[in-house]
Amino acid sequence: MKLAYISSYPPRECGIATFNFNLLNAIGCDKKIVSNESFVVAMNDSDRLDTYHYPKEVKFIIRQDNQKDYIRGADYINTSLSDVCILEHEFGIYGGDNGVYVLPLIARLQKPLITILHTILKDPNFMQLTIVREIARYSAKIVVMSNRAVGFLTSIYDIPLNKIQLIEHGAPDLEPKKNNPVKLSKPFNNKKVLFTFGLISRNKGLETVIQALPKIVQKHPNVMYVILGTTHPGVIRNSGEEYRDSLKKLARKLKVENNIVFINKFVSENELYDYLTACDLYITPYLNEAQITSGTLSYAIGAGAAIISTPYWHAQELLADNRGKLFDFRNQDALANIVNDLFDDQKNYALLKNNAFQYGLHLRWPNIGKVFIQTLKKAIVESNLAKEETKPIIDPDLMPAFSLAHIQRLTDDTGIVQHAKYGIPNLKEGYCLDDNARALIAVILAYQQNKSKVALQLLPVYLSYIQYMQCDDGNFRNFLSFRREYLDEVGSEDSFGRTIWSLGYLINNAPNNSYREFAKELFSKSIPHFNKLHHLRGIANTIIGLGHYLKAQPYDEAMIDEMNKLSVPLIAAYKKNKEENWYWFEEKLTYDNAILPLALLSHYEITHHQESLDIALESLNFLTVLTLDKGYLSPIGNDGWLYRTAEMAIYDQQAIETMAMVLMYFKSYQITHDLKYIKQMYLSYQWFLGENSLRLPLYDHETKGCGDGLQPHGVNRNQGAESTLAYWISHLVVLKALEFEYEFIQNNEIFDTQTITLPNI
Repeated sequence: MKLAYISSYPPRECGIATFNFNLLNAIGCDKKIVSNESFVVAMNDSDRLDTYHYPKEVKFIIRQDNQKDYIRGADYINTSLSDVCILEHEFGIYGGDNGVYVLPLIARLQKPLITILHTILKDPNFMQLTIVREIARYSAKIVVMSNRAVGFLTSIYDIPLNKIQLIEHGAPDLEPKKNNPVKLSKPFNNKKVLFTFGLISRNKGLETVIQALPKIVQKHPNVMYVILGTTHPGVIRNSGEEYRDSLKKLARKLKVENNIVFINKFVSENELYDYLTACDLYITPYLNEAQITSGTLSYAIGAGAAIISTPYWHAQELLADNRGKLFDFRNQDALANIVNDLFDDQKNYALLKNNAFQYGLHLRWPNIGKVFIQTLKKAIVESNLAKEETKPIIDPDLMPAFSLAHIQRLTDDTGIVQHAKYGIPNLKEGYCLDDNARALIAVILAYQQNKSKVALQLLPVYLSYIQYMQCDDGNFRNFLSFRREYLDEVGSEDSFGRTIWSLGYLINNAPNNSYREFAKELFSKSIPHFNKLHHLRGIANTIIGLGHYLKAQPYDEAMIDEMNKLSVPLIAAYKKNKEENWYWFEEKLTYDNAILPLALLSHYEITHHQESLDIALESLNFLTVLTLDKGYLSPIGNDGWLYRTAEMAIYDQQAIETMAMVLMYFKSYQITHDLKYIKQMYLSYQWFLGENSLRLPLYDHETKGCGDGLQPHGVNRNQGAESTLAYWISHLVVLKALEFEYEFIQNNEIFDTQTITLPNI
């Protein structure tokens, strides 16, 4: 049996890493059953692959915040000879919101999966609840280490009991040394030693022990409190050694600084065992009950230590039946009393140590390894290894690496320049409001997806341009020369609507409050012009902007009323023009067509107006048949468009058409959860990468820009703002959809556009 492990791994200093190292060795003890070619896919907390010098069993590295690494990791495991996979799960070691990046990985695995849950929350938020449920759905077994964890999974997470297995946390298979070198060290020699070890952070409650020391030292002057361990890396990054320094200050204040020693290092397992067998009392003074598993406590039990602990969940179970003593959280007096009593009552002290030692025998790693082997063998037998290969809907390896290089090239301190000659900004053409509005949406998406500092720097440039183009009456101009001269008095309704869209999007997704307030000011000033709109695309863009605004301000009845009013002419236009075999809002399909169904989807999302949804899906279906019937996207060409009684123009195909299709399909999926819309979204996106009528990519890997359309002879090599922004907005929306891949991994489904039919079109 060959195993694949997904986990953090030594030399990374992490409790999960140590656990997985021990588990790998425990399971690997049985050479007759387990192959020595088992391997580890290591989780890295750094973008650099050389941060840690991993041992030879680490065959693949996943950088925590790199989505593509997760997909490649799944592919590596799938193409290996491994029989089964073990996933160590802790929210913090995986990337994305609460570690959501792990879901696409496990959804793609074609091996039986055993997941070990190290954290199970009593009050999970929606994302945490969803992640654990999805992990359980893809796992053959869920392993937990306490009875309370079993209860949480069944009662809170609704995971079937038959999918859960309780296997306690392992402990080292070591015996106390006759000549323990730690006993002879200065902090231990001729001292009564209180001991705590582990990564140091505020939730460990070490101050409680220090506060108890005066009362203990009064009766037992030779007491020494030894704290072994480095400060948690996350704490170091955020606040340095502030907590450790505060503990030293507290000790000086209480005049017990000579009764406390910090040993600031991460020790090996053998060294740790020496410390545990050398100490007199082991203490875990954690500050709250919400710890479902404690590896340090299991190690102490395994070493036969006399243990005192606060009553967190794992301690309540592991120290039952007089295997340890409990005291209330933050109660230093109770702790001092227990310590003094045990030092004064050697018989009770010896009984406590013996009870812990006897229980710890079955926790030793070789015994735990045997239980895991049986679990793994059962998972392999029960799994259907004959499943057909599942092809992912979205393949991020086919997507270019994210880059704002060309957008930066087109942007100066005024805004983004409209046009380019090839990849060079064409300054003669100046700026327009449409592109700066799109650019604002693009950089917000980029900041959300990648925390891009470049995007955050560009955001105020585009917002400032919008503010500069707003007239005193709240309307907007569109065009500005390179010399910053206004070129029109009032812009088009399209540019007005796109600007409202971008402002609404910023209000709902602002990276800070000042941007949100500024956007609300510009948005509010423009409201009187909503009822003056007549053109459908201007109306549609404004509805979409209102949709974003109302997600941030859901109780703004005036804006809900505005949205409802704007939907009326859109619905009326559809009813007026709809005929048999013609399910559209106008007598022709022209440009930016998918914006019209998208607007009604946005209206439904906010108001739940059923007619809007019905029309949106019917018109979307019509557009899909026209443009995706060949198995790739062929948007309505700008050179002639499509009239009711004529042939559809094939060229010029424009990037904004494709962007609108991507946005429309993603919104459809968000509302209906129908898998076909994700497939159609990704198929539309691939138009940029060469899945089009000419099989030519419009995205330029050299400049990071996008060609200005697909023409009969090839790609328009100019790379202006509109096309480049359309590409990157589409790219970022597809990555956003990838976060939901755990919902839509294909289950033997094949995308067949022929299933999308309307009569006689």
